[in-house]
Amino acid sequence: MVRAAVLPAVGAPLEIAEIDLPAPGPGQVRVRLAAAGVCHSDLSLSDGTMRVPVPAVLGHEGAGTVVSVGEGVTGIAPGDGVVLNWAPSCGSCHACSLGEVWLCANALTGAGDVYARRASDGSDLHPGLNVAAFAEETVVAAGCVLPVPDGVPLTDAALLGCAVLTGYGAVHHSARVHAGETVAVFGAGGVGLAALQAARIAGASQVIAVDVSPEKESLAREAGATDYVVASDATAREIRSLTGKQGVDVAVECVGRAVTIRAAWDSTRRGGRTTVVGIGGKDQQVNFNALEIFHWGRTLSGCVYGNSDPARDLPVLAEHVRAGRLDLGTLVTERIGLDGIAGAFENMVAGKGGRALVVF
Repeated sequence: MVRAAVLPAVGAPLEIAEIDLPAPGPGQVRVRLAAAGVCHSDLSLSDGTMRVPVPAVLGHEGAGTVVSVGEGVTGIAPGDGVVLNWAPSCGSCHACSLGEVWLCANALTGAGDVYARRASDGSDLHPGLNVAAFAEETVVAAGCVLPVPDGVPLTDAALLGCAVLTGYGAVHHSARVHAGETVAVFGAGGVGLAALQAARIAGASQVIAVDVSPEKESLAREAGATDYVVASDATAREIRSLTGKQGVDVAVECVGRAVTIRAAWDSTRRGGRTTVVGIGGKDQQVNFNALEIFHWGRTLSGCVYGNSDPARDLPVLAEHVRAGRLDLGTLVTERIGLDGIAGAFENMVAGKGGRALVVF
């Protein structure tokens, strides 16, 4: 048996419970977690913004050590350090055939499986977003693990599984920031801090961080922000004033609220680009009129998982880490145990801190 954070029902508080985890079956891998990041997507799953079968063990950003492997698994062996990949591509759907593996139609089919049982009553448990990282150990499909790149500490490697792939990918793959361009990043949580670092790595000439919390300014500047704006009704005007009244070339929205998406759009120059990373609810309606779409000539695009291919991008990120360009530790503002996840959720709702990291 292992300890895990169980979501018993949508909208219910997480419960720390003992679960019975089976040995890995064919094509599966058992992993002992070293660390798991607490992501806003976990909050979205718990409150019903995103739907998954429940009861479930949440957590999708993690890294650990392989304990055992099932029949037919090759390339991974007990003792190997691995990063969990919550969205494995099937390789055969239409999106995968186009090389857009981040849009794989079958990536989340495993979330509907029963992967473990609650020890107290034998009730079925589902693996959240495929990998159930809020647990001391987990069993996942072999496609859900990737080798930890050389030179990246195992605990820090957990952040590569979502926050860094998403923030870095939003800047480099979706927005395609070029050297010398100006960038605004809305939201200075874990993904936003990764996006700020990515903008600096891309050679942006000006990087403006936007957040509701004045207390996050030091975090944002450490990540690479040259300017900091406390979010308000005047955010877009402030950004335009900081950029010679032109607006930024690129805005990256990491919040998922209609008001911030609209502000991000309004903060870009004529012909600018806005990439939306944040996951909002269906009630978050963003309005534009036909004339402004024509006049401003801006581009608005969604961004799933940073438009990343983990197998391709993890080695690139690792090279940035080894070279000192990417500092994973600056994303983490709190290191907690399983019992601290509920408090980390509360901090996310309140807009406090960067990434909370569960360390096992």
